Amino acid sequence: MNRISLFAIALGATGMLLSAPQSNSAESDLADIKAEITKQHDAAVKRLQDWIKLPSIAAENLNSAEGAEYMAKLAKEAGFQQATVINTDGKPGVFATLDAGAKKTVGLYFMYDVKQFDPKEWTSPPLEAALVDKPGLGKVIVGRGAVNQKGPETAFLAALHAIKGANKKMPVNLVMVAEGEEEIGSPHIGQIALKPEVQAALKKTVGVFMPSASQGLDGVVTVSLGAKGVIELELTSSGEKWGRGPAKDIHSSLKAMVDSPAWHLVKALDTLVSADGNDITIENYPKPRPLTAEESKMIADASKLQSEEQRKKSLGVQHWINDLPWDKALERLESQPTVNIEGLVGGYTGPGGKTILPHQAVAKLDLRLAPGMKATEALAALKAHLAKRGFGDIDVNMTGGYDPTTTPADAPLIQAQVAVLKRAGIDPGLWPWNAGSYPGYVFTSEPLKLASGHFGLGHGSGAHAPDEYYVIDSTNPKVQGFDGAVMSFVEYLYELGK
Repeated sequence: MNRISLFAIALGATGMLLSAPQSNSAESDLADIKAEITKQHDAAVKRLQDWIKLPSIAAENLNSAEGAEYMAKLAKEAGFQQATVINTDGKPGVFATLDAGAKKTVGLYFMYDVKQFDPKEWTSPPLEAALVDKPGLGKVIVGRGAVNQKGPETAFLAALHAIKGANKKMPVNLVMVAEGEEEIGSPHIGQIALKPEVQAALKKTVGVFMPSASQGLDGVVTVSLGAKGVIELELTSSGEKWGRGPAKDIHSSLKAMVDSPAWHLVKALDTLVSADGNDITIENYPKPRPLTAEESKMIADASKLQSEEQRKKSLGVQHWINDLPWDKALERLESQPTVNIEGLVGGYTGPGGKTILPHQAVAKLDLRLAPGMKATEALAALKAHLAKRGFGDIDVNMTGGYDPTTTPADAPLIQAQVAVLKRAGIDPGLWPWNAGSYPGYVFTSEPLKLASGHFGLGHGSGAHAPDEYYVIDSTNPKVQGFDGAVMSFVEYLYELGK
């Protein structure tokens, strides 16, 4: 969850799952399905472990074809009548449909790729998918992709297996779009979702949602109405292209008479932001739209329900920007775009010293875009800004990205989430959009103009980090385990089918 590794702000209090819809027949259906979930628990967990053991990493060109084929296999096993691998100019995706003869059709967004990892940083091997006891939570599965996104996606597929195993009719038809490039900014998602036959199927849906694990450690849940957009960039300064500095690494003593491409990059980066690094100073950079009164109220309400101290502790920070009070820090989180340096690489970074003047330096950046901004406009402004200030030689390579996304609160896709949560004893608030990003724009923008969002109980953490985990057997009464997450998807599908 660039996605869903999103900074979620939870707004309600949770009850435990989940009361059935009112009709006796539906109540019977859900009781039978819930029993089937319990029966299939071990098989579903093994399905997740097997999936984690096949990492597809787009940035490393690892297992993309195999990952797409495996995604199609999982879909077919769960009841999709067809699951087709779709080739793109990058990594392949998957288009799958399940026709239950239902009145309503629901769209799904899946990703089968995961983030890179360094096994040395993990206490449990990242591809072993081991079940580990975690104090205060219970038994969790540890592995790359456990929560982002294979755990929640496996829980959703387990819901379909359980409905089928209970010999019940699916309450909705399904259209799935899955990609293998989410972790590099989804550069080719349009070639999947907007392919004519896929687009035609999606147009029949009430919207598209991504399975997620939405509960915090305190059990609270958020209903988010969108996400910021993002641009992922590499800025490269080289002596060869600059025409100054060396064309190869040379001895550092020569800095007295030779220009430095590394310093050239540092000076360029310094023009992008204010002296404290917190405000964007790119000339003619697009501006976000102002927050509406309704959005401001959502943020203000959230600030009263959330613990600032707990949030700081979880993030390992002592201060917000400008020492803002909690409500204003949250408002800044929602309303402001960002220019962030992910990493800087140049010259020698190993043990000890190596006195060189490097011929090249690279900065990896991500630019978060608030609603009202366009990725194409932000990229153009950045390039023009650098050129005007004498840094036109610096190569700007956009490796992925997309526009922000928003969905109305009254969309049936969102209202069904609210209804399910309220039946579970949750009185959910709404959050304008996540500060992180996922490619929902392809569904919410022209030509589809669909609702899009996230849903699912359960808990996990560590996306993009060592020891990523997803709760399987919860000992925390406020947090659902795997079976509870599965049941939340069952309830959601039934609610959407109404």
